[in-house]
Amino acid sequence: MDTNKIKNILRNNYLKYGLILIVGLFLGWAIFGNNPHSHSEAEEHAHEDAAGQVWTCSMHPQIKMDKPGKCPICGMDLIPLKTSGGSSDEAIDPNAIQMSKEAIALANIQTTKVSRQNPIKDVQLYGTIKADERLSQSQTSHVNGRIEKLFINFTGETVKQGQTIATIYSPELLSAQQELLEAAKMASAQPLLVQAAREKLRLWKLTDDQILNIERSGNVSPLVEIKANTGGIVVSKKVNQGDYVNQGNVLFDIANLSQVWAMFDAYEVDLPFLRVGDKIDFSLQAVPGKTFSGRVSFIDPILDKTTRTAKVRVETANPGFQLKPEMYANAIIKAPLKQYNNEIVIPKSAVLWTGKRSIVYVKQTDGDAPAFMLREIELGPSLGNSYVVISGINDGDEIVTNGAFSIDASAQLEGKRSMMNEESSRPVTGHEGHDMSSMGSDRDMKTNSSTKSEHAIINVQGLCDMCKDRIEKVAKGVSGVSSASWDQKTKQLHLNFDASKTSVDAISKAIAKVGHDTDKDKADQSTYDALPGCCQYR
Repeated sequence: MDTNKIKNILRNNYLKYGLILIVGLFLGWAIFGNNPHSHSEAEEHAHEDAAGQVWTCSMHPQIKMDKPGKCPICGMDLIPLKTSGGSSDEAIDPNAIQMSKEAIALANIQTTKVSRQNPIKDVQLYGTIKADERLSQSQTSHVNGRIEKLFINFTGETVKQGQTIATIYSPELLSAQQELLEAAKMASAQPLLVQAAREKLRLWKLTDDQILNIERSGNVSPLVEIKANTGGIVVSKKVNQGDYVNQGNVLFDIANLSQVWAMFDAYEVDLPFLRVGDKIDFSLQAVPGKTFSGRVSFIDPILDKTTRTAKVRVETANPGFQLKPEMYANAIIKAPLKQYNNEIVIPKSAVLWTGKRSIVYVKQTDGDAPAFMLREIELGPSLGNSYVVISGINDGDEIVTNGAFSIDASAQLEGKRSMMNEESSRPVTGHEGHDMSSMGSDRDMKTNSSTKSEHAIINVQGLCDMCKDRIEKVAKGVSGVSSASWDQKTKQLHLNFDASKTSVDAISKAIAKVGHDTDKDKADQSTYDALPGCCQYR
């Protein structure tokens, strides 16, 4: 009877479920209830994580709060910055920027170890081919008379030395020949008279053989042949057949092109790197793929006041007459900077330049975690795609050559030293956060007024690489301009400048002054006309 009652009770589902629940609670107490500190430790870690969290504003990274909320300056929601309880390497400087390997890969950050070397500056020059003035001559008439026949009929014709280029009818020459024949009859009595008659004909460029032939034959002629006194190319034709000319009139200008000059324009900033005797390699747009060479024979000691350039003359042989006057030439001179021998050279991409400070980021090698430290440096001369470093970097330092802006942005968000902040910001907590709501606006105003760095775009007219070089150098020459880049296709000049030192109007006037129209100012016609032919855009 008792056994049946027990069986009926066990058949009750509610009782089954109740027993299972009691057994489960007992097992949970047996497993987790024996550690009296587990609950308190979890609460303690959670409290520490909340206390170590720093909150900042994405628009105003100088704001640092110990709890979430609104930015006291712009009212944006604060974002979590960093937890002090996170993993970090004690060997890393607290001012260094630590980044995960994933973040470094996403930002494409690349580093390079620097070393000392003998720097070489690439100086870019633009110019044109000119005839060698020392080999050019003017062919003149030796007598007064009428041009009976011209043997040179057009500009560009080749002339050989001694070639007959014209025949002139001269009554005066006829009289002089007759005087010679009369004097020859009295040669025994008046020998000096014969010598005077011969000398008169020599002054008219008759040769001794011609004079002797006149004396022997007794024949006189009013026609005289004009011989070329040099060989070359006729670059200018001054007369036509039938013209009357006087003694000394120029008939032709003849240029010898066996040797030519390459005349380059060098800006005043590049002149210290050029020396007479330097070898220059240059190329021509008309002869692609071929390089010509020569040596600097002359540097003009006077600058052109309009273009701010000096002429650099390079002498070069022209055996195949490939170099023709007025061809455009581009030259690159590799000038060794002997005064900066054994100095550190770094790529331009590694430098963040604010106008006053030049900074790089150096990779820290003390810890395991990737970290980068800001380093202020002093720059020497530009070498084209690199800089000479005077001080601030040591031989063997590993610097960031790509992605430095990403690291600097991270530094600004963490309130550490960066391109825009010379000193690291101190986190604001507690009651200081409430005071910031009344002071933040003033602080932001002071920060903006102290930098006054602005970006502007103006339209500048130009055509070629020479225009680009001239426009950018003139713009950078204006005090306060930190960078200038002109796009040859869009004609837009991108500027970064200090608004407390200069303005867009001042930069525009400086560019117009060297011959380039802007959307604000127009260049003088005389200045424009002085530009090389490849730069004339009107």
